[in-house]
Amino acid sequence: MPGGEAAGDDAGDDAAGPRTAAEAGAPAAAGAGRSPGPESFLLALFGDHVLDRGVAVSTGSVIAVLRQLGVGEHATRAAAARMARRGLLRSVRRGRRAYLGLTPHGTAVLRDGRDKLEAEVVDRHWDGRWTLLAFSVPESRRADRHALRTRLGWAGFGPLRSGLWVSTREADLSDTLARLDLLDHAEVFRAEAALWTDPARIVREAWDLSALAAGYRRFTDRWSGTELGEGDGLALRTRLTAEWLLLIRHDPRLPRDLLTEEWPGVRAQELFRTSQRQLLPAADTLAAELLDTTAAG
Repeated sequence: MPGGEAAGDDAGDDAAGPRTAAEAGAPAAAGAGRSPGPESFLLALFGDHVLDRGVAVSTGSVIAVLRQLGVGEHATRAAAARMARRGLLRSVRRGRRAYLGLTPHGTAVLRDGRDKLEAEVVDRHWDGRWTLLAFSVPESRRADRHALRTRLGWAGFGPLRSGLWVSTREADLSDTLARLDLLDHAEVFRAEAALWTDPARIVREAWDLSALAAGYRRFTDRWSGTELGEGDGLALRTRLTAEWLLLIRHDPRLPRDLLTEEWPGVRAQELFRTSQRQLLPAADTLAAELLDTTAAG
């Protein structure tokens, strides 16, 4: 199954350590319009062909696959080293040959990314209630504050006011706050909009929907014109997954009633899933030929 996002681009999370697919290091800005880096490709590849398979894959074969994506050997090795330092990958030796396997944390990150891939981009069953997180983190803990904001974005929250983030979904943030030792610095509420408060205005203020919609349209334009039956199916599927994960990183999966009637994310997701299915046989065939694997234990 596809995995999470790239590791290493967002150095601000290093102090607390990455905990989710988003924090494995994709840029802090939404992925709309961005091109995946080598770490995005590595986690997409590992999500498809290593996650929950009990295997590690040789460094040489990983280099060969990413070369088809325009990533040189040095960049691939550097990306793998950064991911190892962040606790996502580990080295496995078999004689003179080096393999790369997932750590328990790397496995959790990729499963988180898989859940994100399988989720719908719109919520069709909203009950009208919001989750509100109010927090105040001391200036001396700026790294933790940055990490919290990153994780809130991945969890579907948006900033409504300074220190107040909102989500249209019920969310248990206790684990996130506990890992950052911020339970004493935050309060969580479940509430409904009342009186003059317009839910549609809230979503416009908390999220940049125009940028997100533009990203979905660009994705659709790009992949609608791609001949999926031509070229390297493994490289194409890896790129497709990496690009999609960058794009949906900050999509809060808002209720359908709060979005424009023709929300472009719906069409883009249909295209992504159709393309991913079409590429699966060719990708699996090439992976079996190219990826040298060994037992991860």
